[in-house]
Amino acid sequence: MLRCFALTCVLAALMQTSIALAADTAGPAVDQEGYRPIFNGKSLAGWDGDPRLWRVERGAIVGQTTKANPARYNTFLIWRGGKPADFELKAEFRMPGKGFSNSGIQIRSWEGPKKWQVSGYQPDMDLNNQYTGICYGENYRGILAQRGQKVVIGKDHKPRVVEQFGDPAELAKLIKKGQWNAYDILARGNRIVEKINGHLMCEVTDEDTVARRDGIIALQIHAGPPMIVEFRNLRLKELP
Repeated sequence: MLRCFALTCVLAALMQTSIALAADTAGPAVDQEGYRPIFNGKSLAGWDGDPRLWRVERGAIVGQTTKANPARYNTFLIWRGGKPADFELKAEFRMPGKGFSNSGIQIRSWEGPKKWQVSGYQPDMDLNNQYTGICYGENYRGILAQRGQKVVIGKDHKPRVVEQFGDPAELAKLIKKGQWNAYDILARGNRIVEKINGHLMCEVTDEDTVARRDGIIALQIHAGPPMIVEFRNLRLKELP
């Protein structure tokens, strides 16, 4: 009887260990809307960037430069989980500093030539909300769409405004300076749509010969004066 009981206990312990191991290797859970976290809230596991400039603090990714610890050029924290093509990306961002802060979220982008340097589409943000909500081409054709614009880029590489749907200054009032804001980014086919706090900021349809259909996701620290930016709740849903 005692031997059977002991065997049962051993089997139960082995089953619990197997379940725990399975949970550890299963990867991040997908929520009911089909999103999976790409940042675990605890460490930079799965991300790659200059360790002098990036850290995790209070459940957020923090990118920071100082006078003693500057960025020599625009540098990025790169997600190493893949190069998604069609997707929806949700993230919260905050710029709690004063003076200068400029950052962005790279999508469908590529690396080089310097380490942690990234080029491609960048839904932009800055402390004073001059650029927050625009679509910028980092080393990639410059500003592609201003806030409040729907733009088509032709084969001549030039953006053409097809609709001015909102006033940039009025849209800026919907962005909370120094507080957490929600960035929603849709990339599907040749369209990129940016929303902040649920409000449409800009839309790009890229018909250029150099248009990108997939690539890396990355977060930016801008070269220049000391700055700080924070990101949290990064979630990705890849689309068929």
